[in-house]
Amino acid sequence: MALVTKADVRLHLLCIFFAIGSFVWGYNVGILSSVLVHPGFLKAMGHLTPSRKGVITAIYYLGTCYIFISHPVSDLFGRRYAAMAGILTVAVGNAFESGASGSGAYAMMIVGRIISGIGVGMLSTSVPLYQSEVAPAGKRGKYVVLNHVGFVAGLASGFWVGYGATFWNTTEYGIYVSWRVSLAVVQVPCVIFAVGLPFIPETPRWLIEHGHYNKAQRSLHWLREGSFTEAEVDSELTRIREDVEAHRASGEANWLSLFRDRNLFERLWRASLLQFMAQMCGATAMKYYLPTLFAKLGLPTRVTLLAGGIESTLKIGMTVIEMLLIDRLGRRVTLTAGCVAMGFGMLINGALGQVYPDNTNRAADVVCIVFIFIYALGYSMGFGPAAWVYGSEIFPTSVRARGLNFSASAGAIGSIVVAQVWPVGIDTIGSKIYFFFMAVNIVCIPIIILFYPETKGRPLEDMDLLFNKAIGGIGEEADEVDEHSEPVLPKNISRPSQS
Repeated sequence: MALVTKADVRLHLLCIFFAIGSFVWGYNVGILSSVLVHPGFLKAMGHLTPSRKGVITAIYYLGTCYIFISHPVSDLFGRRYAAMAGILTVAVGNAFESGASGSGAYAMMIVGRIISGIGVGMLSTSVPLYQSEVAPAGKRGKYVVLNHVGFVAGLASGFWVGYGATFWNTTEYGIYVSWRVSLAVVQVPCVIFAVGLPFIPETPRWLIEHGHYNKAQRSLHWLREGSFTEAEVDSELTRIREDVEAHRASGEANWLSLFRDRNLFERLWRASLLQFMAQMCGATAMKYYLPTLFAKLGLPTRVTLLAGGIESTLKIGMTVIEMLLIDRLGRRVTLTAGCVAMGFGMLINGALGQVYPDNTNRAADVVCIVFIFIYALGYSMGFGPAAWVYGSEIFPTSVRARGLNFSASAGAIGSIVVAQVWPVGIDTIGSKIYFFFMAVNIVCIPIIILFYPETKGRPLEDMDLLFNKAIGGIGEEADEVDEHSEPVLPKNISRPSQS
């Protein structure tokens, strides 16, 4: 059994700490699911039609905020302070949401959701960016998946807090205040995250990008202590520096290079399409409308929230399993397996809804709930974590933040579409809406197999080589690399150190 080194402990603690930022993101999603069916919230918002409910959900995903706010902060001030700006912005938006009242309650909720969305845009990209840049190649998938573990833990916490809030709804005051308190609870992890960020090291790649070579050397030695020799760490640092300087000399520091440079554009459209597919597969609907969906199956509100809490808690376990598998099986295998599970879950829900309309068969309703769980587990072992892992590792340091932000914006567009389509679709065509999302999952499978080269075990500095191959031969497998070995490269290319 491999020894646990100082570097292993430090990396786990760092990535778990950064997962607090993802926890805040997940909590915002999970708690809104319960808030949308809370009697106090419905009373405060007035006449809440499916369309207006969709706006509250979708306005969170203003994709332009991801592009024009997130990456400049990450590039100028570092990954830590981008996360700091994000968490403070979320806290401000949450205050608007929690305080929404009176005739302007709906407007306050919309403003709060927009501000929170801007903050989450910074969090959702800076967290996996940091985790990807500090992790060694053979374990990078595992550490970046901790981003999704934090998200799912926040999602589950949101459901459980929402479930607990229903027991407060016994008085008029309880109905008025409980949904507000359940929203405001997220301020606690916001404070913990914001206070801790200045005390952790910046990523060596960002430090080298900004000329802080000595700080980068100290940071990388601290991150690798005990797992790699001094010579290996120095060699890795040199490789990172050479890679940064080469991309700077080529003009790739300009964001337009993502579109002008064919090699970079090959990565950009893949990362963007992956994030778009990750939302169009139905994930946004399941995250936000799960209690509403369970209510359609005839379950009372408290039971729907309990079921949502159980479902989200199971996701944590499945995401941990994904964390252990993604560096062994690879990104493509976990993505395609997840699509199969999600597509099958959607098929069963759509078919049973047609065979037994209006919940006329209780056994069929139970089967539908089971397959909603199977869908959720497929997402937690596929698109949920793997889309962020892939997008955070394929770009060079000079444009990594920009590339991840652009691709996240594609995910935001997908979320907006689904958040608008789902409530209206389920209200007008019922269970037939499941067949649409089933088709999306089926179409995703050949796209992933044909157009996404495997990245497991590849040092970040080797992605140029990988995508040069991809241009000539789409979908070629990367060479197998374990956590301490080097990739197999052509003879005329020097071997990089582990990154």
